[in-house]
Amino acid sequence: MSGLARMLLGKGYRLTGSDNLETYATRLLRDEYHVPVTIGHKPENVHGADLVIYTVAILPDNPERVELARLGIPCIERATLLGQLMEGYDCAIGVSGTHGKTSTTSMLAQILVETGMDPTISIGGNLDFIGGNTRVGKSDTFLAEACEFNASFLHMRPTLAVILNIDLDHLDFFKDIDDIQRTFGKFLSLVPEEGTVVGNGEDKRIMELFDTLSCHKLTFGFSDSCDFYPANLTYDDLGRGVYDLSFRGQILGHVQMNVPGFFHVSNSLAALAAAWAKGADMEKACQALSHFEGAHRRFELTGVVEDVKLYHDYGHNPTEMKNAISVAAMQPRNRLWAVMQPHTYSRVKRLFDDYLTCTAQADITLVTDIFGAREKDPGDIKAEMLVEGMRKNGINAIHTPSFDDTEKYLREHWQPGDLVLTMGCGNINQLNDQIWDNQQKKA
Repeated sequence: MSGLARMLLGKGYRLTGSDNLETYATRLLRDEYHVPVTIGHKPENVHGADLVIYTVAILPDNPERVELARLGIPCIERATLLGQLMEGYDCAIGVSGTHGKTSTTSMLAQILVETGMDPTISIGGNLDFIGGNTRVGKSDTFLAEACEFNASFLHMRPTLAVILNIDLDHLDFFKDIDDIQRTFGKFLSLVPEEGTVVGNGEDKRIMELFDTLSCHKLTFGFSDSCDFYPANLTYDDLGRGVYDLSFRGQILGHVQMNVPGFFHVSNSLAALAAAWAKGADMEKACQALSHFEGAHRRFELTGVVEDVKLYHDYGHNPTEMKNAISVAAMQPRNRLWAVMQPHTYSRVKRLFDDYLTCTAQADITLVTDIFGAREKDPGDIKAEMLVEGMRKNGINAIHTPSFDDTEKYLREHWQPGDLVLTMGCGNINQLNDQIWDNQQKKA
């Protein structure tokens, strides 16, 4: 939302905004872009507006949406606006998938900029390379992260679509994995016959969708059966991939990743395949990945306190948390602490069993109360139930309900050389800020 606000400001629109929490984004809009942002959702916030844009997290019973309906003020969901903004571009690139969208979109953004393609960009996270989560370019290319939640990406009109994986998530909206697959299929079907789809050639469900498409198709993966694959792949001591990019047996360039994890190698292959489809200089594209330092809230080092490294990752379902912990486990450290903020009651209920083992590589797991986000507490699922299940699976898990509880437990038990990884897409990143701020007050 903050990125779209910045894009609209650049087009000359006058904006106001509201959010239920004070965040980096609200402060940035208020302090640097002079957009009045109110904390708290109140009916009067929409008075005087000609158009209101909202996210799917803002439900119909929200007081501002109720007031919109009463006053007859036009309103649209953010995905509709994003789709309308993209329609004016000859090349519209949408990066989709259950996991890895932000990182892959960020990698492709860096590649397109460094190869001189001057794209307009909209990303679901902040990227220092472009100074935030949006960039307004002067070319005919628009690159955007395509989110499947609420089928939002169906508002887009991509000419080049990337699909990374299909997995269980957002089960408060989707019925099951087959429903998720069908929805991704609808997204890919939006690509015109002369367009291109880039997909994970080792994902069975993606390949089933590919069989239904008449547009150009490219695959990526770790096997040489895919169009793009990493030849001579090795990892350094920190888990960063090094490989030669191979396209159907032809080496196009050498890649030395600057971010760790096997999944980032996969993400980089997707980004490079899309860049190739766009006509990028592939040697320069490969070099650009060596400059990619990651997006904020993606295994991000936020500070060092009492010789303990504090990291944060946006991962909020078991697969993403397991991947983040696997990267943390590769880093030089003493003990590894996993701090999990479960996100939404429906996700925890539907993926409950997967949560019980996803932090197995950590030495200690702290679990905060569930972050409800757009959902109301149904009363039948609690963080304590996760902790109990984790312990039955041999995980050293402790329930620390609030940020204050979590910080207190960490400070009483961590040791120099430990690594703490907080995980979640709610406000758990603010725990890292709290710990850092409290340390500065002590100094």
